[in-house]
Amino acid sequence: MSTSSFLKAQWKNLLMLNYEVDPEILKPYLPAYTVLDLWQGKVLVSMVGFLFKETSVLGIKWPEHINFEEVNLRFYVKHFDGKEWKRGAVFISEIVPKSLIALIANNLYNEHYRALPMRHSITRCCKNHTDFLYEWKLKGKWNKLGGIVSDTFTPIQTGSPEEFIFEHYWGYNALGDKLTMEYQVEHISWQVAEVKDSIFEGDIVRLYGKEFEPYLSVKPYSVFFADGSDISVRMTNKLRVAPALPE
Repeated sequence: MSTSSFLKAQWKNLLMLNYEVDPEILKPYLPAYTVLDLWQGKVLVSMVGFLFKETSVLGIKWPEHINFEEVNLRFYVKHFDGKEWKRGAVFISEIVPKSLIALIANNLYNEHYRALPMRHSITRCCKNHTDFLYEWKLKGKWNKLGGIVSDTFTPIQTGSPEEFIFEHYWGYNALGDKLTMEYQVEHISWQVAEVKDSIFEGDIVRLYGKEFEPYLSVKPYSVFFADGSDISVRMTNKLRVAPALPE
């Protein structure tokens, strides 16, 4: 049953670098009662950089925790609730610049947040394009995720790879071997723009583990950018029993 909104914010300037991986490396992160959601038979993870703006938690805008960056690594799952398949995302790592956010999320919801110094820049770089860059500091070195993005935006097309990446409106988080938290992310369908060039430079082993290094150190399978919108997150359910799958 849906509950009142836990989090309201704007998610803006979402840059997604998508990489194909071996499904075996995701098994330790797969929540109970979910299965991997594939794009044309491929298992994808996404490096995501974006901005939180006008953030409120339980209706309160906490000082110095309203506007900030986030970089995360996520993959895609689906859950059958007995009637329909719900398409969702699972987060392997979430980096923010605010220690309080990481503390609350990790302790209350078993999330995977890490607080590191962060910064971002938005720069007009060439005709009809803008350079978006997200950076975070680890062991004294700045890591970066960025892209040169067209200023022309279009609606997401049904059945497109952009729809697969962006339009997951559920999230799943393992609370144990047989318990999974389900939450709903509400937002309008976003507008997307072509990414001319992209960059990811980071300490993959320290950030995500050596098993991810062969996959995140190569050219992305695809790169997308969305403008974003107001969002609302609702904690909806704790999954304890697996319903029978459709025949």
